[in-house]
Amino acid sequence: MAKRGKRYIEAKKSFDSTQEYTLDEALDIIEKTASAKFDETVELHFSLGVDSRHADQQVRGTVILPHGTGKTQKVLAFVKEDRIDEALAAGADYAGGEDLAAKIQNEGWLDFDVVVATPDMMAVVGRLGRVLGPQGLMPNPKTGTVTPDVKKAIEEIKAGKVEYRTDKANLIHVPTGKVSFGKEKLSENIRSLITAVAKARPAAAKGKYMKSVTLASTMGPGIKLSPARAMDLVEK
Repeated sequence: MAKRGKRYIEAKKSFDSTQEYTLDEALDIIEKTASAKFDETVELHFSLGVDSRHADQQVRGTVILPHGTGKTQKVLAFVKEDRIDEALAAGADYAGGEDLAAKIQNEGWLDFDVVVATPDMMAVVGRLGRVLGPQGLMPNPKTGTVTPDVKKAIEEIKAGKVEYRTDKANLIHVPTGKVSFGKEKLSENIRSLITAVAKARPAAAKGKYMKSVTLASTMGPGIKLSPARAMDLVEK
């Protein structure tokens, strides 16, 4: 196990890590214990009662956080030549086709956070699966990143759209903002995310869906939220 720093140990001593807290209480603890010299990211971690080895139990989707994540996402858009200007005007950091594909394939260039593509460019993007796939950068119609409406897709990403998906251990990890956002903004972002994950429950999932929900800042210990109270935060 990795050796923990002094600040982490002090932070963990300041609350009962076996107890489950309300969101309000957990955010209070984070505000008091986040002591890094940089603005820490606040992440939400879910352990779900699904078996993601089965396609009908995978949980995946996107949600626009009302206050964004505090990080500006670099967007790469794969579009035909006549739509490059449109993509750049919508806020894409890079837009193009074969030229960008060659740069990724030949140089291992990955200086971007999200890839969007029009359906007519998927033949080009498909060849990059081995590079983009393992990085979680492959565009997908399910998350709205393969779409004819690239303008809307780019604007949503820039406005704070985040993707959530279960990993092999049936866990979801999503950034929900920065400590500097303050309780109110973080609370609204977290509520939006919990709502999205709750509503994405697969029909094939049996038993308890949200097994555990944990909130943590970048350098801080995990604070358990009560799953039942987390479900009470779901927006109708």
